[in-house]
Amino acid sequence: MVSESQAVQQSRNRELLDKIRRLMPGGSLGTYVQPDDVAFVVAYGRGSKVYDVEGREYIDYILGSGPAVLGHAHPAVVEAVQRQVERGTQFYWLNEPVIALADKMVQAIPCAEMVKFTSSGAEATFYALRLARAFTGRDKIMRFEGSYHGHHDYSMLGGSAGIPKPVSDLVITAPFNDLETTTRLIEQHRHELAAVIVEALMRIVPPKPGFLEGLRAITKQYGIMLIFDEVVTGFRLAWGGAQERYGVTPDLASYGKIIGGGYPFAAVAGRADLLMLSDPRDRGPQYVYFSGTFSGNPLGATAGLATLRELEKPGAYARLDEIGERLRQGLREIARTLPRPMAVLGDGPIVGIAFVDGDLTSPRVVGGGDKALLKATEIGLLRHGVLANIVAKFYVSLAHDDGDLDRTLQILDDVLHQVCRQG
Repeated sequence: MVSESQAVQQSRNRELLDKIRRLMPGGSLGTYVQPDDVAFVVAYGRGSKVYDVEGREYIDYILGSGPAVLGHAHPAVVEAVQRQVERGTQFYWLNEPVIALADKMVQAIPCAEMVKFTSSGAEATFYALRLARAFTGRDKIMRFEGSYHGHHDYSMLGGSAGIPKPVSDLVITAPFNDLETTTRLIEQHRHELAAVIVEALMRIVPPKPGFLEGLRAITKQYGIMLIFDEVVTGFRLAWGGAQERYGVTPDLASYGKIIGGGYPFAAVAGRADLLMLSDPRDRGPQYVYFSGTFSGNPLGATAGLATLRELEKPGAYARLDEIGERLRQGLREIARTLPRPMAVLGDGPIVGIAFVDGDLTSPRVVGGGDKALLKATEIGLLRHGVLANIVAKFYVSLAHDDGDLDRTLQILDDVLHQVCRQG
């Protein structure tokens, strides 16, 4: 029997969902939507969980699309931000938190001789490409099939209407993990290519041994800038990000998510000669405009700095790897009992699955798996109190404990068998 207070809460959830659908397209903040019968409004988050306005608890593997690597409302981050709020929330001016964060990043990131801040990962990849064009005097860029580098036109070819046709003429798309084809394309366009931008961990597909090293060698040979998109991997795969984990140093790298500690905050890091093109004291012919109202916001810098200080503690990355591998191993055991093939992918604290059987080093093969089954699994998990965008990936945090993992794997076992039987 539903109590009066529960009925009020349920009514409130429906009221809010109805309101947002009137106010915003699809009732969505972006692209992530769920069917009406499982949709909910978040009330708050604590640690590894979020809670909706009806009081229901969900183990969270979305984590704000990745920033909450410590879990929600981590005490160190909350305390640091509360102190900064009393000092001011936005200056559009140099401030101590942003200087401290810049110093921390330059110490940690292999390619970073300098950094410059912006507000989102999409801006960071966009500015990195602009710097590369200005430095080389070339116009074209290379990206990889299935990649995502934010919402700007150079990234979203084939993924959105409204992108001018001339933009597509400036973008070359190569197959990830296929060094032979990529090398041939780079050699063919070497006089036009300003940069190659790559996710070193391509969504959930790790690089083949030698692929990133080969990419580094061929770009260096022809004076093409190599850009790592570390918006996801930065300070997640290791203290030095994908560069440290895979042992390859690019010319530039883009950061977001973790470095803002849950606030809108991002950066470009890299070689000083490239970053200095954005020096407002020297507006010569190669000057690159690189600015924004909230670039260097003290709240974001404070939250990011508090997050990095927690990640810097002994054992943090070993624990993240342990959680990620335990989830992958549990999924592998489940996969062996399913009536259809399911691949388990990812690296470190990033976990992914795909209903596919084939070359798991190819994002084209992995991305061509059965997305309807993935979505059905996602909805099934949600009905059982697990929040995950598994069409993309599972994010794990230091707040996830063994009980969370045990419960998640038990629910995954039940849901995966059910959707495979029905699908």
